[in-house]
Amino acid sequence: MTTRRLVLGLAAATALAGPARAQGDWPARNIRMISPFPPGGAADLLARVLAEELSPVLRQTVVVENRTGAGGSVGTEAVVRSAPDGYTLVMGSAGPIAINPSLFRLSYDPARDLVPVAPVAAVASVLVVHPSVNARTLQELLALARAEPGKLNYGSAGIGSAQHLFMELVKQQANVDITHVPYRGTGPAMVDTVGGRLTMMFDTTPTALPHIRDGRVRPIAVSSARRDPALPDVPTIAEAGLPDYEALGWYGVFGPTGMPGPVVERINREVAALLARPDFRAKLTAQGVEAMGGTAAQFAEMAANDRERWAEVIRRGNIRVD
Repeated sequence: MTTRRLVLGLAAATALAGPARAQGDWPARNIRMISPFPPGGAADLLARVLAEELSPVLRQTVVVENRTGAGGSVGTEAVVRSAPDGYTLVMGSAGPIAINPSLFRLSYDPARDLVPVAPVAAVASVLVVHPSVNARTLQELLALARAEPGKLNYGSAGIGSAQHLFMELVKQQANVDITHVPYRGTGPAMVDTVGGRLTMMFDTTPTALPHIRDGRVRPIAVSSARRDPALPDVPTIAEAGLPDYEALGWYGVFGPTGMPGPVVERINREVAALLARPDFRAKLTAQGVEAMGGTAAQFAEMAANDRERWAEVIRRGNIRVD
């Protein structure tokens, strides 16, 4: 199942959600939601928005705790090691769940040690170039890359980051050679793209929009399977010539393996009910992300498919973290 299908399944999933029934005595105390990334990022903001809305519904406080490090793996591992009673959850994302297992020697296996509970949101990225680049379409950009292999370059937030792998997927599907320049975060990479020291980069649409509107970078295509409402005139990469391309960042609730099924179902239903509310979806839109929806089983399938796909991209690209 693609992320697009999961997002588009929102209406059907939420329509069936209905009022959640109490499952035993859960929750009888506060719930801890681990944010495995620093404050201010998308995962942390989503964890806090979700915690704020779930607390009155569950009649227990959902407390957000930041446990950062190793690309989200430190906080994720803390949840893996916690009691599987539904009182410790994590705002999971593609990095620690689908990408890191193929890059790092982890002490946990997301497929074995975590239970996908509820998808929350997805965010697309946009491929941008410096205005001096003589390309206005993806095909023109790829033609430049083929004419001078290795001359064009792109920036990312680091080896194995989403920006790195999104571009690596383009390279593999288009069979082109473009040089990777890793940075410590997307901010410095965007500075050098705006300054013309980099040819191109992927960035999330909300972050890239101010630079696009000011003409400091030019959008080429978006990574999602359908056009981004914020950039309606910018084609998808699939539309622009790579029909099998789709790459999204995603976020959702996970818990440790062994969580009671009724608790998983309760959380999923409550999250689905929130996602069905226009005001809550507006909160997500304000953060630059799109509401997702679906059952725990659908979420598990999506996460598993993403792990397999990025593992193959990493293997084919011989990507290693020193």
